[in-house]
Amino acid sequence: MSGNSFGLLFCVTTFGESHGPAIGCVVDGCPPGLVLSEADIQPELDRRRPGTSRHVTQRQEADRVEILSGVFEGRTTGTPIALLIRNEDARSKDYGNLASTFRPGHADYTYWHKYGVRDHRGGGRSSARLTAPAVAAAAIARKWLAEHHGTRIRGHMSQLGDVPIPFESWDEVPRNPFFAPNATIIDRLEAYMDDLRRSGDSCGARIEVVADGIPPGWGEPLFDKLDADIAHAMMGINAVKGVEIGAGFASVAQRGSQHGDELTPEGFISNHSGGVLGGISTGQPLRVAIAIKPTSSIRTERRSVDQQGSPVMVQTLGRHDPCVGIRATPIAEAMLALVLMDHALRHRAQNADVRVASPAIPGLAP
Repeated sequence: MSGNSFGLLFCVTTFGESHGPAIGCVVDGCPPGLVLSEADIQPELDRRRPGTSRHVTQRQEADRVEILSGVFEGRTTGTPIALLIRNEDARSKDYGNLASTFRPGHADYTYWHKYGVRDHRGGGRSSARLTAPAVAAAAIARKWLAEHHGTRIRGHMSQLGDVPIPFESWDEVPRNPFFAPNATIIDRLEAYMDDLRRSGDSCGARIEVVADGIPPGWGEPLFDKLDADIAHAMMGINAVKGVEIGAGFASVAQRGSQHGDELTPEGFISNHSGGVLGGISTGQPLRVAIAIKPTSSIRTERRSVDQQGSPVMVQTLGRHDPCVGIRATPIAEAMLALVLMDHALRHRAQNADVRVASPAIPGLAP
């Protein structure tokens, strides 16, 4: 099954299924000498793991990571780093009624037609559970980027279903289960999710991620542009149906006199580009937003067909997130970190000796 590896110099290959014995990844290309242990990785996994609030799936997975290779005496060796996360609370019997039918909006139908066989237990390989290895791998990337470039990657939810979430403060993001940057709206979000869960339905979300501390010059035009690789990575996240860089679709209504970010000796005046011009980082904050569709696995009965093409009604039992976007913020941060790590190494490989006549201007505009 192709398509399981991501990155060129910092390459991550994931493996496993939602209800298999374990999931994990192999990280190839991490520079040697980075101080690394499970304690550096576990906090990121804890941020995305299930069962952390009543608003997400109640599958109880500790998501404890094990480093199997690539680290000796507490430091990376430059060889492949194997990470393992054991599945401890799979309930495959919940999916017995789906063995020969297809859930609307899910990958069941397409996997069946592509491979002629599928793992119906929790979606198998197409499950959002497979984002955990990516988050684990990205914890390594985040540590290296922070140590070498001072890069900081932060995300938050900016809309839950049809409820917009005005930005108030980054300090609020870790204080609630929604990763919402606004304390005054939490009661409304709680009530919204309680009503949704009782109705057996689901909703989508909008997640925004910002990366600071990125030098100008990262990205490889024409076809490996930084923003192109970011879009590729974000669309690789389960349930993502849209990606915006900077002003995104709002740029359609802007004039050139507004959208083009003017430069002064003190820095950029604005950041409609989202920190990328011509596929290359400007040194400004990198701004990315993703749209996540409603969860496909819902209790509400819906029309479908079975493997013989006969009409059936499908109801998905088991434990699911009424909104997969609630746990998506750490995942979006992780995929951005993987892209930035790969491009940092690619830039270092080809352009480490590049010097320009004048220093880069500050990337002041947010």
